[in-house]
Amino acid sequence: MRKIPLFPLIILAIFLSPCPGLSGQDTLVYLFPGQGSDERLFKNLELPEGYDTVHVSYPVPSKGDDMYRYALRLLPEIDTGAPFVLLGVSLGGMICTELADIISPVHTILVSSAKTHLELPGRYTFNRSVPLNRIVPKGLIKASARILQGIVEPDRKHDKETFKSMLKEKDPLYLKRTVEMITHWKRTTYSERIVHIHGNNDHTIPVKNVKVDYLVEDGSHMMMITRAEEINGLIKEILQEELP
Repeated sequence: MRKIPLFPLIILAIFLSPCPGLSGQDTLVYLFPGQGSDERLFKNLELPEGYDTVHVSYPVPSKGDDMYRYALRLLPEIDTGAPFVLLGVSLGGMICTELADIISPVHTILVSSAKTHLELPGRYTFNRSVPLNRIVPKGLIKASARILQGIVEPDRKHDKETFKSMLKEKDPLYLKRTVEMITHWKRTTYSERIVHIHGNNDHTIPVKNVKVDYLVEDGSHMMMITRAEEINGLIKEILQEELP
């Protein structure tokens, strides 16, 4: 019987064996939009090679849901069996803050958001004491949001139709109950591995109470779309950072 040399087989086996971290599978970045938006908020997002995206969709919160319980409902959408990243804007960032204590993302990135209720503006504290949202009909909450969005965040004009369309398609009950969740959010701590990008011209969540890692000059609450090139650059920088 002819003998087959072992050395070439060993070399071949090394090349064919899967190597940790070199499986060829992209790292998934789970995208959590804001309260009045959807996957279109990330239409200008460009990630470095080796990353792919998953859009997380929001169900209508159950009656009595708080931020933590709502975050738990979204867990089945996340594959934690492989490295992953959480990226959340506004309400999405608050949800990501909750999830970062439950699961172990490689990175958690917040844009135009808050990590605790202490970073939210005073109107939420007022609403907690005087819960107007509970007595205002859900349809009126939606109508008010559609009127106020362009007034509070004039930067919306750079992609007005997208922002209007996203908000128009929101279920009024969803809006009413997410307002309740934000108003009664009690979180006071957060993971030190969260990285926060914020604009100094954000009127929805003013930067004065926010601990920021990356400050975008003249960035508004809408900057995920309106300042996409800068945001993309910052996200790329964060994803390429060496972790402790």
